[in-house]
Amino acid sequence: DKFPYTIRIVSEITESNGSSSMATVCGSSLALMDAGVPIKKQVAGIAMGLIKEKEKFIVLSDILGDEDHLGDMDFKVAGTKDGITSLQMDIKVDSITSEIMNTALKQAKKGRVLILKEMDKVIKKPNKELNEFAPKMELLKINTDKIREVIGTGGKVIREIVEKSGAKVDIDDEGNIKVSSNQKENIKNALQMIHDIIDEPENGKIYSGKVVKVVDFGAFVNFLGKRDGLVHISALSDERIEKVTDVVNEGDEVKVKVIGFDKRGKVRLSIKDVD
Repeated sequence: DKFPYTIRIVSEITESNGSSSMATVCGSSLALMDAGVPIKKQVAGIAMGLIKEKEKFIVLSDILGDEDHLGDMDFKVAGTKDGITSLQMDIKVDSITSEIMNTALKQAKKGRVLILKEMDKVIKKPNKELNEFAPKMELLKINTDKIREVIGTGGKVIREIVEKSGAKVDIDDEGNIKVSSNQKENIKNALQMIHDIIDEPENGKIYSGKVVKVVDFGAFVNFLGKRDGLVHISALSDERIEKVTDVVNEGDEVKVKVIGFDKRGKVRLSIKDVD
């Protein structure tokens, strides 16, 4: 849920005289951090080789192509500074001893730690922001009784959100909403439209609104999406006014403060109480 992406890494090897798979491990770790993928730790890999003659053996670190071809073992070890995350071994001898395995793992750890130190000189932790070319995604959880309002009759509301914001919006039966786009602004606009639908007016909170109707006793202001509230003529200004239009007119953009609710649950607003 913290990082709702499926990641596919492509490693293109243009020339190789060593382990291309272990180079891919190191390069992929660096690339993921640079792209802003929140991996917990840097990962490096190293390929170990073996030259064995009867009871005598030598374990090789970071083997070259010829050492892989002519040697008796290709043992790949990947992991963080704290431990191993994966192993893979090919051998050309009947078996290897525990002594060989122990020696190979110790040498692999030493080599891995050395490689990780070099990688840390480039980048130590993931960037806080995703790469500009990565698709952006935000998750939102809403009450299930609000799902119908977000979707609308025949999907009318959610289609309108998608068309106006330019973001893709998916919602499931449990109220989990996923908003995605290549542009952060699109996601921001979509989330704002969703919040305008699901959020309830809070007493004492200030909102931006638009005057949609002026009457003798006050002005109706549209705010928080499609919600309307009444600003009574007495709540327009600290000074006594004769006409509502002395302060506001239809179409004016205003700041309003929620000062309460009437017996029918209608929102009471104030302009003069906005700080």
